[in-house]
Amino acid sequence: MPFQPEYNYNPDQKVWSGVDEDAIFNPELSLGEITFNEMRRHPQLTAQISATENTTVTWEEMHLKAQSVASYLRNLGLHQTDIIGLIARNTTHLSAVIYGCLFNGLAFHCVNINHTPATIEKLYGITKPRVIFCDGDEYEKISNGTKNLNTKIVTMRNHQPGSTPIEELLNTPILPNFKPYKLEKGNDQTLAIICSSGTTGVPKAVTNAYSHKFFMTSKYLTTADVQYCHSTPDWVTGLTTYISSGIHSTTRIVCDGAFNPALVLSLIEKHKITWWLGPPSMMALMANCPNFETTKIDSLKHMLYGGMCASIEVQDRFRKRLNPGALQFAFGFSELGSSNCTLNKHYDEKPNSVGRVLPGIKIKIISPSNEALPPNKCGEICVHPGQYWDGYYNDPEETRNMQDRDGWLYTGDTGYFDDDGFLYISGRIKDMIKYNGIMYYPSEVEDVVTQMPGIAEVCVFGLHSDTTWMKTAAAVVLQRGAQITGEDVCKFVKERVDSDYLEIHAGCIIVNDIKRLPNGKTNRNAMKEYFEANYK
Repeated sequence: MPFQPEYNYNPDQKVWSGVDEDAIFNPELSLGEITFNEMRRHPQLTAQISATENTTVTWEEMHLKAQSVASYLRNLGLHQTDIIGLIARNTTHLSAVIYGCLFNGLAFHCVNINHTPATIEKLYGITKPRVIFCDGDEYEKISNGTKNLNTKIVTMRNHQPGSTPIEELLNTPILPNFKPYKLEKGNDQTLAIICSSGTTGVPKAVTNAYSHKFFMTSKYLTTADVQYCHSTPDWVTGLTTYISSGIHSTTRIVCDGAFNPALVLSLIEKHKITWWLGPPSMMALMANCPNFETTKIDSLKHMLYGGMCASIEVQDRFRKRLNPGALQFAFGFSELGSSNCTLNKHYDEKPNSVGRVLPGIKIKIISPSNEALPPNKCGEICVHPGQYWDGYYNDPEETRNMQDRDGWLYTGDTGYFDDDGFLYISGRIKDMIKYNGIMYYPSEVEDVVTQMPGIAEVCVFGLHSDTTWMKTAAAVVLQRGAQITGEDVCKFVKERVDSDYLEIHAGCIIVNDIKRLPNGKTNRNAMKEYFEANYK
């Protein structure tokens, strides 16, 4: 089968670009208007099933709940310049709040529940939300962190004194002749404000516009599809799932607790989930589950993953249990304005590639001197999203550091294109290790470690050295039943690399789990601190 999607390459400019595609909705319509209309088309279909709260909501019920929430917010006299705060789990009523905001053209600022009170205070101090939706579990720290903002707090569950229960909004009479508001700034208006990964300090408030790309990357979805994404909407993956489900009228399965691989596997089998989106770390946890081999997962037509390097061994274990084309490695980032800008549907031919550039996107690879590079040359990945980006909220300096005057976004990720237009990710510039003057990526060592039988996950990082600049260290998670020591891992790598700088000089520890950021990505800094505190 020919490689997909089609792409163009300009050898003079050294730019890869996706082939334009036709719109499936009027480009002038907002996501709120499209979602409002699509909900009415499929009233009896199931919109959402909460596996942890044991609730089921039809699209008719969702449509009414979202209108009630929107009517309540309109009664407060909010304007499209006002901000709504969301810091909540994927509970039953969160979707009605999100769709209600879409109907009103209100931007919502999503913050992860795991952030510290100081981080929450700083983030909401930037956007100053008029109303914040949170679970009662977080009410106290939200209340303390926003006490100077005169903010109304609505609790989604476990209601606390002083909060407004979500039921009050859901029971609000729908205003007569209710319709979604027209966007005052068109589809360049800010839809949501999400968090950057925050690997180098307090996360930045990343604006995302009302882009049709949020659902065009999944335009193949139909009412027969069942979606699952564990991320909350403070991550672009979670936000994309809420939007694409509303546009395509799919059934969405939600869970409100921490990621439980055994539970998620059982949900795939029980609900015949067809579309899954998450980081490779969650795939590794599922592959290392006792019931992985016995659980039916062949309903998955689209298993999308990205955001970090993926183990070939873990990918192979899923590939053996899925149909050709189901395993889909993607590349995206918070500032993109959609879930991903590349996609690989050809795992068998191009393992570990994140695929070809998608429609409406341009990508170039640049050298440290900002020179565009040809195929098979590694450099920083720069992406032109082909749409408006309003930058980091109230932070023009950081916005200029991220995007140049021509609209190119500097991702901080490095990689290269092969001769067939497939992109490969090498790593993060900030994660590079320097040993005796040689710079290399942790992934170069991680790729060797994951070839070792019995390894489930690995995190490689550099430690300071007075003699060699840095030394490589590693932390690994073993597969069930594996009997491997840290010394075994170091020996395995030493026997398989051609240069001594790729060896694990500082040692390797065995851990139960890799330290992670709130979105599930590997937290190298936290893993490094753990290693330094525990390795003897």
